[in-house]
Amino acid sequence: MHNALRPRDFRQTGDDDPMMQRFSNSKIATRTAFAAAVIAFAVPVLAQSDGLSMLGKLTKGEWTVKPRDGAPERKICVRTGQELIQLQHSERGCSRFVVEDAPFKVTVQYTCPGNGYGRTYIRRETETLVQIESQGISNGLPFQLAGEARRTGTC
Repeated sequence: MHNALRPRDFRQTGDDDPMMQRFSNSKIATRTAFAAAVIAFAVPVLAQSDGLSMLGKLTKGEWTVKPRDGAPERKICVRTGQELIQLQHSERGCSRFVVEDAPFKVTVQYTCPGNGYGRTYIRRETETLVQIESQGISNGLPFQLAGEARRTGTC
């Protein structure tokens, strides 16, 4: 019988043992799946771990938002800095997507189910002064805000 047609006897060497091959393949598959899971969970955490850190560096307290179009000023209490993102949508439950997160500026797009959406750009000049541009839809109507926010006291 020709060698290519002769059945192999897997018991001759330990490396060719079908049980060892299955065990080895299952070990590889398990390790590969584990590595993929670690990467899948680690990458978003690494990408968002310092997310919006610029806003966290702002001085806590009462801030006054002064629109450039002459609209009335409004005061808000800033605890994390993220309060400045959704000035037209104060409700909770809005989803956010960080478009840009740099040391001195952030851009965040957000959606509030049933109440519209917005996109806000914040540029930090100092820990107590930022420039804000925001636009979107709130209560079915378009809005646009351009102005500055400045820390004005405690809250």
